[in-house]
Amino acid sequence: MHLAKKPVARSIAVPLLLLSVVACSAPSTKVVPVPSSAEFAASDFEKPVARVNGSAISAADLKRAQKILLANKPGLQIPPMLQKEFETQALNQLITNELLFQASQKLEIKDLDQQAQEKLALIRQRYPDPKVFDQELQKIGMDEKSFLDSSRRELAVTYLVNTTIAPKISVTDEEIKKFYQENPDKFRVAEQVRASHILIGVDAKAGAEEKKAAREKAEKLHRELVQDADFAKLARENSTCPSSKQGGDLGYFARGRMVPPFEHAAFSLQPGGVSDVVQTEFGYHIIKLSDRKKPEQVSLDSAKTKIAEYLRVQKTNAAIEAFVAAARKEAKVEVLLPGPVGAK
Repeated sequence: MHLAKKPVARSIAVPLLLLSVVACSAPSTKVVPVPSSAEFAASDFEKPVARVNGSAISAADLKRAQKILLANKPGLQIPPMLQKEFETQALNQLITNELLFQASQKLEIKDLDQQAQEKLALIRQRYPDPKVFDQELQKIGMDEKSFLDSSRRELAVTYLVNTTIAPKISVTDEEIKKFYQENPDKFRVAEQVRASHILIGVDAKAGAEEKKAAREKAEKLHRELVQDADFAKLARENSTCPSSKQGGDLGYFARGRMVPPFEHAAFSLQPGGVSDVVQTEFGYHIIKLSDRKKPEQVSLDSAKTKIAEYLRVQKTNAAIEAFVAAARKEAKVEVLLPGPVGAK
């Protein structure tokens, strides 16, 4: 049972590919529309949709890139009118990654194959059943061989960024202070409360008799609490929420994190106070407030490390974009139509 207002569904993580190696988008260069992959014939999948200094990017690469982008954003749907724009973005990211990879080939990178094998082994450990891992690869049009190839490329680009771009980035105290002063809302901590609860769970679709029985049990427990019964003990013995193991303790939370009836009751209490029985979609709750934290402004000293990290990432991304833009000016980049007519 989750009290959170918007619980996040869990899904099996898709293995990372080169598309996610740098936290930046393709540089602001001319965007060339590409045909929808739905227009590709099966025979066209190995034909190039682009070349970067003679290295081909195939229709299959483009299709795989789209699958990866979608897999990393579960639930994302691309409307038909935006499909070509989405594919153009994927192609431009492939071109960006190819330019970075080609630049990395000028560097000496030791044990690249071993690093790729170690990465594969590490990711495989997350899947107790090897078949599940293979199925996840198949969903994005890959097998173990192509995954290893992508891992080598990713590791090479990461090495390039870490050795030739990132070391040149610095963040000054003045920049940190300026960011702090210009973004006060980012350092304001909202009011929080710490609460425990006892839940007598019942499905929202349950019948009237079942709901009545659950409410009567909750009211009985409430009467015991009024008579000074131990809240944590009753929670451990009766609550159907996983928090029962901690005596019902839910920790600290701000407004907007819990379902409205629960939140309203919790924030209406004073420390030590116990609510009446509160009904939500999960069943019937009794809430006890343990503590309340007033809104506060995080100090510059406390925020300094995180601000520096944030600014470093922003500067690194900008430097990568500048690096790619310069490389693209010097490179021969051809965007092609799929099939015999467009191939060159």
